[in-house]
Amino acid sequence: MQLQASLPQDTTVTAATLTPTPPAQPAARLHDPLLSAPLLPTLLRFALPNMLAMVATALAAIAETAYVGSFGVASLAGMALVFPMVMLQAMMSAGAMGGGVSSAVSRAFGAGDPARASALAVHAMWIGVAIGSVYMVVMLVFGRALFAALGGQGEALEQAVAYANVAFLGSIFIWLVNTFSSVIRGSGNMKVPSATLLIVAVAQVLIGGALGLGWGPFPRLGMGGVAAGQVVANLLGAAYLLAYLASGRAKVQLRVRSTPLQWPLARDILKVGAVACLSPLQTVLTILILTRLVSHFGTNALAGYGIGTRLEFLLVPIAFAVGVASVPLVGMAIGAGKVARARRAAWTASALAAGLLGALGLVLAAAPGVWTHHFTNDPAVLASAALYFLWAGPCYGLFGLGLSLYFSSLGAGRAFGPVMAGTVRLVLVAAGGATLAWLQTPPWTIFALTALGMAAYGLSTVLVVRMTSWGVER
Repeated sequence: MQLQASLPQDTTVTAATLTPTPPAQPAARLHDPLLSAPLLPTLLRFALPNMLAMVATALAAIAETAYVGSFGVASLAGMALVFPMVMLQAMMSAGAMGGGVSSAVSRAFGAGDPARASALAVHAMWIGVAIGSVYMVVMLVFGRALFAALGGQGEALEQAVAYANVAFLGSIFIWLVNTFSSVIRGSGNMKVPSATLLIVAVAQVLIGGALGLGWGPFPRLGMGGVAAGQVVANLLGAAYLLAYLASGRAKVQLRVRSTPLQWPLARDILKVGAVACLSPLQTVLTILILTRLVSHFGTNALAGYGIGTRLEFLLVPIAFAVGVASVPLVGMAIGAGKVARARRAAWTASALAAGLLGALGLVLAAAPGVWTHHFTNDPAVLASAALYFLWAGPCYGLFGLGLSLYFSSLGAGRAFGPVMAGTVRLVLVAAGGATLAWLQTPPWTIFALTALGMAAYGLSTVLVVRMTSWGVER
């Protein structure tokens, strides 16, 4: 009687009312296949579609270089000046902040909280819009001054500006494509973002070629036309992924109007993604320093170096594909308290990435012509590119090892250690580059310094990951 008096009048007391309902979250976690599936087969299954998409994206950039190569050596040199900033945008949106997004979403699913994962998706979208807008404004306002500071002058500088003034108009679209892809990957779905990025890459090649080279009825717009292919293709990709997430077909639901913005949710993404963004900044600063050093040796050397670093836009996505595949495995394991499984996933992924990149690097070091002859027949440019591969190629494996561990650390919410490893590389290249410039050493010493920086990055990342705690096993 006392119990009934304490309840609302329309409440019926039953056995179910008096018996506490056990929480559903632990059961959801125990039945998630990503928390128990074999690691290597799962990594391969996740990495292969990512790899196809990332390689297609890289091939689109390579096709752009081939288009630009047909405009002459000055255009190739201009592309080498722009490339670091294009690479920075891709690494920040798809890798660093994208890794923070995937990490937050996967940890929410690992903890059995899909509603939080969907709310995180909305916050990730607005973060992407904000950063993409800032990136666009900065590059359009300060691009010419930056390229000039890198050593660009004359026709090479004008070609760089012509490309950049169109390419960076689409910064918001690139950020949204990569942000939405990261949200979907964080839920364990690799097929939809991979298929979308593959189609975006094909569209970029076709549209860029049509507008840049003047195929069929289209006018020949040169560097600006090549850049326009990237803008239009990413606009279409962003629109499709937005519609997919809002349609209810995805595991993550994008409910923009009904999701209020909350700082704790944004912080969950930014505490990993913002710290992780320091890593691509370090990488691009490293490339900028090396580009400035190489520019002292003339346009031919700069064009050859540009062809060489363009290969990294093919090799890095391979490590990216493996590393990103490890993020939901690591993140869900961390969310569920399975720290040992998270670490096994990280080391398995890093070994796979190191093996793939190491093999490709050795091939290019031994036979650089299989790559360089696709871009130019100029003997001086070919010699410069071959010298670059001779030194850098053997160290690609260590670079892939560090990059994969970087992504796995994002999945664990532990970005600081790999960022510090990137700092080691940056300091080494900056100090070494200053010394080599003062001594006026030949070009091969700059390429040797590039290789040393890659090796230092990989080994330092291994060390900091081994020393960093990922939490307590539950």
